[in-house]
Amino acid sequence: MSLLATIPRKVLLTVAVLFAAATSLFSVIWIVYVQAQPSAQLGIDFHYAPDQSAMWIKRVHPGSAAEAAGLRAGDGIIAINGRRMTIPDPFFDAVTRGQPGDTIQITLLRKDEVGGQVHQPTRMAAPATLRRYRAPAAPDTTGQWAQTAALELVYFYPVLFLVVGCGVLFQRVQDRNAWLLALVFASFIAAVPMFHGHGLVHPALRSFALAYKVAFTVLGPAVFYFFFAVFPTASPLERRVPRLKWSLLGLSLLIAVPMTAWTLAAGGSQALLLFFSRIGVDWSYTATGAVLVPRRDSAVVIGVSGAAFTTIGLGLLSLVWNALSAPTREARRKIRVIVWGTLAGLMPILLLWMAAISARRSYLTYPFWVWMPTVLASFLLPFSFAYAVVRHRVMEIPVLLKRSARYLLVQRGFLFLMAVSSVVLTKLFIEIYTRLVQPRLGAPVEAGVGASVGFGVLLAWTAALAHKRVTPRIDRAFFRSAYDARQILQKLVEESRVAVEREQLSELLERELREAFHPKFLSIYSESEEGRLAVARGWAPAGMETLSAGHAVLVELAKRGQPWDVPPVGAGGELELGTLAPLEPDCLVPILGRDARLAGLIVLGPRLSEEPYSGEDLRLLASVASQAGIALESIRLVEKIAAQREAERRNALEIEIATQVQARLFPQTAPPLETLEYAGACLQARAVGGDYYDFLDLGHGRVGLVLADISGKGIFAALLMANLQANLRSQYAVALEDPARLLESVNRQFCQSTGPSLYATMFFATYDDRTRRMRYANCGHNPPLLLRAGGAREMLHATSTVLGLFPEWTCELAEVELQRGDTLVVYSDGVIDAATDAGERFDDQRLLQTVAGNARLPVAALLETIVKTVREYSGREQEDDITLLIARGR
Repeated sequence: MSLLATIPRKVLLTVAVLFAAATSLFSVIWIVYVQAQPSAQLGIDFHYAPDQSAMWIKRVHPGSAAEAAGLRAGDGIIAINGRRMTIPDPFFDAVTRGQPGDTIQITLLRKDEVGGQVHQPTRMAAPATLRRYRAPAAPDTTGQWAQTAALELVYFYPVLFLVVGCGVLFQRVQDRNAWLLALVFASFIAAVPMFHGHGLVHPALRSFALAYKVAFTVLGPAVFYFFFAVFPTASPLERRVPRLKWSLLGLSLLIAVPMTAWTLAAGGSQALLLFFSRIGVDWSYTATGAVLVPRRDSAVVIGVSGAAFTTIGLGLLSLVWNALSAPTREARRKIRVIVWGTLAGLMPILLLWMAAISARRSYLTYPFWVWMPTVLASFLLPFSFAYAVVRHRVMEIPVLLKRSARYLLVQRGFLFLMAVSSVVLTKLFIEIYTRLVQPRLGAPVEAGVGASVGFGVLLAWTAALAHKRVTPRIDRAFFRSAYDARQILQKLVEESRVAVEREQLSELLERELREAFHPKFLSIYSESEEGRLAVARGWAPAGMETLSAGHAVLVELAKRGQPWDVPPVGAGGELELGTLAPLEPDCLVPILGRDARLAGLIVLGPRLSEEPYSGEDLRLLASVASQAGIALESIRLVEKIAAQREAERRNALEIEIATQVQARLFPQTAPPLETLEYAGACLQARAVGGDYYDFLDLGHGRVGLVLADISGKGIFAALLMANLQANLRSQYAVALEDPARLLESVNRQFCQSTGPSLYATMFFATYDDRTRRMRYANCGHNPPLLLRAGGAREMLHATSTVLGLFPEWTCELAEVELQRGDTLVVYSDGVIDAATDAGERFDDQRLLQTVAGNARLPVAALLETIVKTVREYSGREQEDDITLLIARGR
């Protein structure tokens, strides 16, 4: 991931806005002032001598203000209005920017010649009243209309560079190449001949304009090489000398930064005047500015010019070398238009500059039809990049030629028409202002700059409204395929709402997206159960059938939530595909769930038409992805509900089986006894529970009676109950000789198979049918109720602690005799803890009253009566298992 991608987007946008504002201001200054003419003039030809801080008059025009003021050839102007002529700016501010009728105070030196000898110059003052400026007559009007038309284009030279450079920058503000392109185009804007008209510029704008020109003129060659060294991929030269671009850029910054700061601090051309004079560049002044003319013998000029041309040449070499050595036909296709556009646009003006420097003259001094075509040819640069850079793709030349007419004349023809109309109207506005308003009202040129900017903003706003209304009609009339693509995608949005399965949604997405965009390949990834993205439809290269949702690119993609128009590999974009490169995508579209989770991914390859995915395409894809995300969430919810229902069904089935199994664990028959009638029941609060009762046939007329309550409820308690029953039944033969030893063994095994906080209470008894005697052990259980036939009541209290808490555990036994009519009621805490809504428990007293009041009922009927009474008393849903074991002597 590039360094720019780590900088917050808001910061980059702020810097981009400031850069665009500065470039726009410079462009407006040049467009306005390059056409401006001074209102007043003094009427002299002069030569400025910086070493003498004087402006020496070479000729005084007849009938001029200078002649009326008594100025003569050979006089040296050393101050105007009290400002010394250390730089020519006082002359420009007072004369060039003055108005007819203004009186200026001139301080001059006059060399008096007496008898053929020149005496010491005399310092004197000469007030002068400025007169209206008279433009020199054109020597020949033949072909003047053609020159005028060409000049009109040249006047707006910066506009195309500004629009393309800043347009690309704002589209890809985190892309290094977009910044480099904007800086390259800014250097082309700064290359305009500023100095010859800078005297007309308002002093408040003059230092900015000169500083901008200095900064980007100096940085231009280094930035040019840097850009083509890395765009669209790293050139062979860059791979061999990767530090060269940084070295050139650093050296340029060492020169540009102090020069720019000096120009801003000086507030005028003084810094540049001194600098250029020191390196061997003369200034040829006019009434409105100056022209730089290099001295033929200046080694510094030759060195600096050679370094600049060499750096630019290295940039062109990188570009051409990149085109020739591109590894694939696709890569060569993407760079071909850029190569030809750059060479055709740049070589003519470079050759002219080289010739001008060699001839020690400004290129503007060549005949009009020599330098004008080179300037017009430079327009090919932004034209070639306008299409190529925005998407980092270029169509084949034949395809481009076939499609360009329709693309420019129809799909973008309306925009072009609006742009041309805006230029014409702006030009008309400027002409009206400069020729009618300014002379009559005496308004300054700066007011025209502000008015022009305001007029341009109004035109842009009006054009935007018109474009919004007209574009849909153009699409329907001329571009049925694009219009149909929107219709298809709208249909897709509607149909995706009713998709109920992932496969159905993926099939729908694949079919409609192929019909809308005709990509060479298409992959639809959907979130799998493991949290990865798996191919649901379409093609995927080997090893890319599943993708990690935690991949850095996919995480960033999910964070942005917008389709990503993927730049070429190695183009230094805001993101790098990394391990996703084998997918070879042209566009990645994230499908997000409601929690911003990456629920799916659409991978689109290049279009068969070789056209890029437009901004409108990306917006439509974003809409489709949004709807698909909602559909996927609905499907996910349905799947979750279905899975939950299936789990509930399986759980219910398992519970039902567990209930049946546990029911089989309770005694199915009771061993017959002559002296004892008994019965038991367990009504569980849930499907299964932890209460347990049992009848153990010990043989020889002996029966074991068991009732236990496991701590906890549900499945876990039921498993412990089964474990306890298994321990008892596997060892119950011991109960005949030594019940205490049996229970100690059960406690030990229960401790080993359960956690430290789990336990069981138990009432265990053995009844001898022959003797009517019952030995029992109450292991921390509720004391059973023994109601004697005569009405006496006994409680069989605990003889030992609970089972399962202590490995070292002992048990004591007690014994009772059950005579005819005696009733024993053994119960779990679900009986006496049953409570009303007010929290009043059923308790053992109510149990005693129920048993006493129904003592004559058979044992089974008494059991049912107790259960019914408990439930009616509570009146609520049963919260705990109700387990009863009742025995009566007979």
